[in-house]
Amino acid sequence: MIDNLKKIYPSLIVYEEGVHELDPGFSWFVTGDNEIIGIEERLLAPKDLALLAAFMTPYRTDVPALTAEEQKWRKAVDAEGTDATDIEAVGSYRFVYFSIKENQSSPEAFKGVIHELFPGSVPILWENGHEGILIEYADLGNDNIRYEEIIDILMSDLYMKIKFLVGPFRESAAGASRYHAFMLDAARSTFASSDKAVAYFSDAVPYLLVGEGSPDRYQHIREMVLQNYADDEETLRMIEVFTKYNLNVSETAKALHLHRNSLQYRLDRFTENTGIDIRKFHHAMAVYLALLV
Repeated sequence: MIDNLKKIYPSLIVYEEGVHELDPGFSWFVTGDNEIIGIEERLLAPKDLALLAAFMTPYRTDVPALTAEEQKWRKAVDAEGTDATDIEAVGSYRFVYFSIKENQSSPEAFKGVIHELFPGSVPILWENGHEGILIEYADLGNDNIRYEEIIDILMSDLYMKIKFLVGPFRESAAGASRYHAFMLDAARSTFASSDKAVAYFSDAVPYLLVGEGSPDRYQHIREMVLQNYADDEETLRMIEVFTKYNLNVSETAKALHLHRNSLQYRLDRFTENTGIDIRKFHHAMAVYLALLV
């Protein structure tokens, strides 16, 4: 396809990271093979632009160029279905929404800072020039990252005002599109009412449940919060009783006919697998609400 386009548009170039700049004098597009091409804008009539946009995706130049890894994620989150074959073996990951104050820092500068603060590769999917999604991999040593500490560095050293909404870890890239869309929705619902700089998904649940919502939305809240425990009747019963007894471990253990240490172990396992500690009131409330939807 590119060879044929070059015959029509001799100025066409295929973008290579580190070789080309995203020249604003070019119109940029992403092909079906995830290659980024540019054509000199002055040579394109409106009908040319419309035709090119019909079979390629216009590419934004106000944010950093996508790396090969980011292109795969962008393809996955933009897909309407659950096709994520290019990133099947990604391992455990989570989406982290971020927003920086408009015109306070350039996307390029923000990307540079994030890559210095994180120990491994961190793909970034920009929604616009001031908000997007970080993709954090658990198997790169990032699971000890505290976003509160990152906020402190960004605000105190770089004077960059930022907000994070940290999503739950997922084991499969299947459904990445739905996860991505849901995180954007959750972040905007949360930060419209909360002044927290760092929020976790369990913090977002009450804001998502306020007002009208579709059954599909409620079901997704349940799946996102409870994850692999959504159909685990034993664990769900434990959570129900734990909230009924006001998060009291001794009373809950007695009601469930469990040894206190056994209950502690199960609570620890739930926290390890979901990132939600239901011994903390606001986490327990989020899980309890998810059980009701």
